[in-house]
Amino acid sequence: MNIEQLNPEQRLAVTTDAQYVLVLAGAGSGKTKVLTTRMAWLIDQGLVSPGGILAVTFTNKAAKEMLQRIHALLSVNTRAMWVGTFHGLCNRLLRAHYRDAGLPQNFQILDTQDQLSAIKRLLKLYNIDTEKYPPKEVFYFINRQKEKGLRPQDIAPTDPHEVRLVELYELYQNQCDKEGVVDFAELLLRAFELLKNNIPIREHYQRRFSHILIDEFQDTNDLQYKWLRLLAGQKNAVFAVGDDDQSIYSFRGANVGNMQDFERDYAKGHIIRLEQNYRSYNHILHSANALIAHNKDRLGKNLWTERGHGEPIRINELNDDRQEAQWIVDEAKSLIREGVDYQQIAVLYRSNAQSRAIEHAFFSVGLPYRVYGGLRFFERQEIKHVLAYLRLIHHLDDDTSFLRVVNFPARGIGARTLEHLGDAAKEIGCSLALAVGALKGASAAKLAAFVDLINRLKDMAKILTLPELIQQVIHDTGIEAFYENEREGEERLENLNELVNAAKVFCIEESFENIPATQMNQVVVNAEEGQTTTEYQSALDMFLSHASLEGGDNQAEHGANAIQLMTIHAAKGLEFDVVFVSGLEQGLFPHQNSLVAEDGLEEERRLMYVAITRARERLYLSGAYQRMLYGQTEYTTRSQFLEEIPEEHTKWLCPKEKVNAYMKDDIFTTSSHGKTSAKITNGVQVGNKLFKVGQRVRHAKFGEGMIINLSGQGMDAQAQIIFETVGAKTLAIAIAKLDIL
Repeated sequence: MNIEQLNPEQRLAVTTDAQYVLVLAGAGSGKTKVLTTRMAWLIDQGLVSPGGILAVTFTNKAAKEMLQRIHALLSVNTRAMWVGTFHGLCNRLLRAHYRDAGLPQNFQILDTQDQLSAIKRLLKLYNIDTEKYPPKEVFYFINRQKEKGLRPQDIAPTDPHEVRLVELYELYQNQCDKEGVVDFAELLLRAFELLKNNIPIREHYQRRFSHILIDEFQDTNDLQYKWLRLLAGQKNAVFAVGDDDQSIYSFRGANVGNMQDFERDYAKGHIIRLEQNYRSYNHILHSANALIAHNKDRLGKNLWTERGHGEPIRINELNDDRQEAQWIVDEAKSLIREGVDYQQIAVLYRSNAQSRAIEHAFFSVGLPYRVYGGLRFFERQEIKHVLAYLRLIHHLDDDTSFLRVVNFPARGIGARTLEHLGDAAKEIGCSLALAVGALKGASAAKLAAFVDLINRLKDMAKILTLPELIQQVIHDTGIEAFYENEREGEERLENLNELVNAAKVFCIEESFENIPATQMNQVVVNAEEGQTTTEYQSALDMFLSHASLEGGDNQAEHGANAIQLMTIHAAKGLEFDVVFVSGLEQGLFPHQNSLVAEDGLEEERRLMYVAITRARERLYLSGAYQRMLYGQTEYTTRSQFLEEIPEEHTKWLCPKEKVNAYMKDDIFTTSSHGKTSAKITNGVQVGNKLFKVGQRVRHAKFGEGMIINLSGQGMDAQAQIIFETVGAKTLAIAIAKLDIL
């Protein structure tokens, strides 16, 4: 086994004799190589047998690759080694000691969907109001408590609602114990309790695993860290590898503070920093270093490379999100002409909803793309639900769409009722909707109410534009309320908002603005050699065809040569020759939620750090001066992250000092000192304050900003304000408590 190929810091990490080591491994610094070589070196030097190693990874794929590398280095039997994810290792432990853990020998594991189904069954059994206690809320509450290491009796509820949630947690756990099943969170908690409460078993594994190694340590949660501490005891060696600058999963319970705790409690200053990067050029690395330096309480490191400076980071700001997407497409086409492989081009975005404009731009020019780790915009669950409602509005006899949404959101229409409806439709020879009148009873009334809802929306489609109709569908069907009550519903709502934007853009492109959604309009469907063919179609009909075509074309199959589209979270661990990071606007990236959450901005900055360090050769950063929100233009301000990157590493493709698009409006003037301000126009009186366009105001949460638009009067008045920190917001003046500056 040759370790001379390692750089000095890597070699030090592999051969250290320290009991506790924290390896701070920067992006592209070869951490996997160090981790596997460390295990192989320990075995090769006779310091431990394969069975004396326990290594924790965060994916099964990583565990498999690690074992393959060790086998290649030493040609030893790795079956005795415990290498796997937290869940995999806990499952192995519980299988070996099922009696002590209070489990049946053949206990089964519930995946996420199985667990949610079990909770729904429980709520139905106990006649729990699912409007007040949605299954997903119960699901997240139970898992959150387990990840904290809490059983029902350990929780101190703060209100009656939480009291009931605790009771449901207990009922759910009783049901699981009775059926001999465990969920993912239970695997870890049950394994932790086994080691904590059973001293002989704990001491056995402490003796066995003399060397414990952990990958991606920054992603551990509190219970995982406690589990590791129990296994380590006082004598075992612990080798932790991670990067606090890449901790981006706090929403999953990850605690970046575990790294500081490990350094303080165990490593006590023994940190090995892997800072030499083998992936990127120095313009990219130095930009990442400068950006992340704005975070506090870092363990600290600076990436560098021997590859040279490379090309500067290209930055561009476009007028709107459509122009931004088109610019990305144009640059991608140019890169492909230069010989860059499709698969080596990645477009990253903060929010899934951003992919819609980018997908549309790629679709329009026929460039193949693949949405990595996710679904195309028009294939996402919430979008397909709304499209199904729109198809029913367009054609009530669409049985496929009928079955998709007749009980979404839940209306108490069960499978048996739909079976009876199907039988009636078959007997009569008509669609499901038309067969509703043939049924009787409470179920028939619920079905009739659903059909009435569709017919009511159909009537509204005669007077509403397509974007207005979609907004109405999202609200009136209960879809909006459904996702508002989901823990992870915010992203779904962002996608629904983007669907309205997509309809607005579609209507602009097809000249259907201000035309009712179902009004028949003359459109050109074919044009060849000077001759045209026209027919009559509605905006709704054409948009549904557009959604189907765009959802089905240009999306490459897995493994095909295609440009990669993904969220920045999905990009972690990946690398590409060329990376585009889009949507660099305050409120979008960094996300507006981070600006009010504790340590939220620091996590957003870590996310930006991850995005930057995905690029090997070239990095493009972009933003827009304005974006659509629910079909209306919202003006933006530049992301502070762009300001945190030193100019010597960048090349601006637009004037850096260019003012935002909204400042082109004639309500703005420029003084002799070069400061932009707004002309004062007619104002709105609210209480004893007169608000005018162009005034500067202060909000307790959003800080200082400028009023750029006013609407309504008195207590109904609203102000659109550009804030320096979060961009554009529309606020009800009577509620906002604005101070005029």
